[in-house]
Amino acid sequence: MPLEPFRASASLTLGVELELQLVNPADFDLSASASDMLHLLGRSRFPGDVKPEITESMIEVATDVQRNHGELLAQLRDIRDTLVAAGDRINVAVCGGGTHPFQRWFNQRIFSKPRFKEISALYGYLAKQFTVFGQHVHVGCSSADEALFLLHALNRYLPHFIALSASSPYSQGTDTLFDSARLNSVFAFPLSGRAPFLLKWEDFERGYFAKMENTGVVKSMKDFYWDIRPKPDFGTNELRVCDTPLTVERAAALACYLQALCRHLLTRAEPPPVEDDYLVYNYNRFQACRFGLDGVIVHPQSHDSLSLREDILATLASIGPHAAALGSEAALEEIRTVAAREGNHAGFLRRQHAEEGSVQGVVDAAVRCFRSTEGKKS
Repeated sequence: MPLEPFRASASLTLGVELELQLVNPADFDLSASASDMLHLLGRSRFPGDVKPEITESMIEVATDVQRNHGELLAQLRDIRDTLVAAGDRINVAVCGGGTHPFQRWFNQRIFSKPRFKEISALYGYLAKQFTVFGQHVHVGCSSADEALFLLHALNRYLPHFIALSASSPYSQGTDTLFDSARLNSVFAFPLSGRAPFLLKWEDFERGYFAKMENTGVVKSMKDFYWDIRPKPDFGTNELRVCDTPLTVERAAALACYLQALCRHLLTRAEPPPVEDDYLVYNYNRFQACRFGLDGVIVHPQSHDSLSLREDILATLASIGPHAAALGSEAALEEIRTVAAREGNHAGFLRRQHAEEGSVQGVVDAAVRCFRSTEGKKS
């Protein structure tokens, strides 16, 4: 079927989606409780949207359309409190984190939904291995061409969001040595990675998408697992590289960092994106996944080597006026604290493992983080 029209939305509006873990509070393994949780949550109004994900041990929550940090954070806190209360009623804990530290993928059950069954039939064991947890951020775009411009202008900054959100150092009971092991699972899918370099929606719709649809490989934009993808039905770009943070406060800060960065890019003060920017894309992506804030990336145009931590701090300084205009100074201050002093949640989880001596203790810490009413990490 043809690609649906791009429904323009108010520029720089925000929406946040969080994929969350459902955990057995007795042994801290994943719990196949999505159906029970969704049934309970469906009995009263939910402060946003909640739906199943590909396996029974996870759910996805989403905010309404938001314009500023205060409103976004308020709704995310309402969502968190509602989930925690519901989980307590059915003895299920909820937490963030990009991977569960010790779950076994082959024990997961595909949620009974036609699309998930189709994915499972197509991708085999990869579908169950896709029991990983990410934060997606939607940014409103006033036109389809604006969406494509921002999609490619953001390519240089993708490592920032990977490193800042990284919360998946453990997988299958082992420290992977990656700050974000989750993205390795995503990269296994054939339609993942970067979008094609096109700056006109007409070229994308009538050229690239039409050709891909004609191959029979794709039916809709949902079939692309790109790091950033346009969402024509929402009128947004969807950033998909973030691990789910341990706290909703960090989730809100990441979204508003993206919002301020997009406002800056729309001034067109930076050189326009070009195809050759992607020569260093996978290398920079790897550096952010493997080393987090300690990664060293290559600037796509100058080819200078950049400390990821220092590049984030320099970017925060340059987009400060945009944060002020958007009312997100508090969000950017949290990002500054993460980059300059505190570190990401991958580091926090490793410290918890050192203190507790087990991967079960890591999950316990993640559960306590999510429950916190003050956004503390312990």
